[in-house]
Amino acid sequence: MFQLPILNFSPQQVAGVCETLEESGDIERLGRFLWSLPVAPAACEVLNRNESVLRARAIVAFHTGNFRELYHILENHKFTKESHSKLQALWLESHYQEAEKLRGRPLGPVDKYRVRKKFPLPKTIWDGEQKTHCFKERTRHLLREWYLQDPYPNPSKKRELAQATGLTPTQVGNWFKNRRQRDRAAAAKNRCRGYARLWKRAETSSVSADSFGRCPSHPLPARC
Repeated sequence: MFQLPILNFSPQQVAGVCETLEESGDIERLGRFLWSLPVAPAACEVLNRNESVLRARAIVAFHTGNFRELYHILENHKFTKESHSKLQALWLESHYQEAEKLRGRPLGPVDKYRVRKKFPLPKTIWDGEQKTHCFKERTRHLLREWYLQDPYPNPSKKRELAQATGLTPTQVGNWFKNRRQRDRAAAAKNRCRGYARLWKRAETSSVSADSFGRCPSHPLPARC
């Protein structure tokens, strides 16, 4: 009968390997390593109390789409504050993906808000700090600082920022994309307001309104 290899690692060594593979981003190797761990009840009990191992299992569960296992780990084990940001991102992103699959379309901001209301963060991965639009204020502050320096970060910068904030690179990319869209919309609105002011001044002066031009997207600038 085929038997699994027995690895003579101490719990501390197992945790160290999990942390190293997690930091490297090699989720496939991390999953294989977790699969190779001993299954003896005594060994499992020790490993199930180790936060690095539990966090690694949660990450592998997320990347393999095993959301039920992810939720079970996060809801039944208390994690320290250092793990909160990353695990909160996994919790939210997994619920977003399930909602998108159910609805058959990408989620908008309102949809995501409703998902967050329906599936609030468990107390095991939340210290009670208020969050704004899912991200903590210090995370949003860091994102804004990076945005002012470079609104179009490359993949390497996204990964660096993701590590600094505890978010996923996808979340970082989405935040920058949404911020650029908001800034473009605000700029377009300001241009229309500028045309509207010129149009109004032209109507009350002897100068022809046509000399001021019109808002490109509105035939009547005063209504922008």
